[in-house]
Amino acid sequence: MELFKPLDIQSGSDNTDSKDKEKVRCLIIGSGPAGYTAAIYAARANLHPVLYTGLQMGGQLTTTTEVDNFPGYPDGVTGTQMMEDLRKQAERFGTDIRTGIAVSADLSGSRRLITFDDKKVVEAETVIIATGATARYLGLEAEKKYAGMGVSACATCDGFFYKNKDVAVVGGGDTAAEEATYLAGICNKVYLLVRRNVLRASKAMQERVMDTPNIEVLWEHQVADLFGENGVEGAILLKKKGTPEEEEVKIKIDGLFLAIGHTPNSGIFKEFLETDKAGYIKTFPGTTKTKIPGVFAAGDVQDPHYRQAVTAAGSGCMAAIDAERYFAESKK
Repeated sequence: MELFKPLDIQSGSDNTDSKDKEKVRCLIIGSGPAGYTAAIYAARANLHPVLYTGLQMGGQLTTTTEVDNFPGYPDGVTGTQMMEDLRKQAERFGTDIRTGIAVSADLSGSRRLITFDDKKVVEAETVIIATGATARYLGLEAEKKYAGMGVSACATCDGFFYKNKDVAVVGGGDTAAEEATYLAGICNKVYLLVRRNVLRASKAMQERVMDTPNIEVLWEHQVADLFGENGVEGAILLKKKGTPEEEEVKIKIDGLFLAIGHTPNSGIFKEFLETDKAGYIKTFPGTTKTKIPGVFAAGDVQDPHYRQAVTAAGSGCMAAIDAERYFAESKK
């Protein structure tokens, strides 16, 4: 799901005269762990943050069930409840939280203009981009049916719930290889479903997969469907799909993990900020600073490696502190 949809705009142009304008000191775009944590710190620093939630209030965590690996919740917590707690904490310190989707941006001049829902234009002294990333899915109806009931896009987040069970990982790159070997240390058996007859993963990761006894690589297999009563109980695969040798294969699994990549929600900022090939916003090492002074990026939109709630929250804290220091340095 694309949370912040791109809109064609002309660099440096100002077509906002007929739109509702507002100036704010600190604008935060996104309501995941990075956005809410940035809001907490920015509000406590008297930056008077305004936060726009995006389409999916609370971010990706609201699509998960139990969260067991976030500090401070010894008995675990649902993703929805945890994000509600973060929201309340941000509001407690005075964050102005609004619903709205960022549809365009103009960071070409001295002003930082963000348009929401194609009508509200916010001119911000500082901007914290915390728009997150969207996991890629196969496009099967079964993925929606079993969301939170056996289908996951994060082995580190949800692997614990499949301890001593059989699972499958979809993908052939480094991420898929990493998730398969991680799950192999928890689960009874891990199937690695590879669409092609080779792995795209690095040689080192391929060796790790092949040297792990409870990982079985199923070459040239694609997921056609999932089945189960109250959750995933198995998968229907197509071997050598589209060839004369195509055949249907069924495997018994309790969980399916998608490891076919994420798409960072950075589309409307790409014209102005540096991104890597996948679209993740580049920041100066050890900071959340982008190449434009006063514009910061936090959370999964700039993190292609960890993608955890706790690391996103940490970078949200960093972004707020970086914004506070930006104001302090501007006064010198």
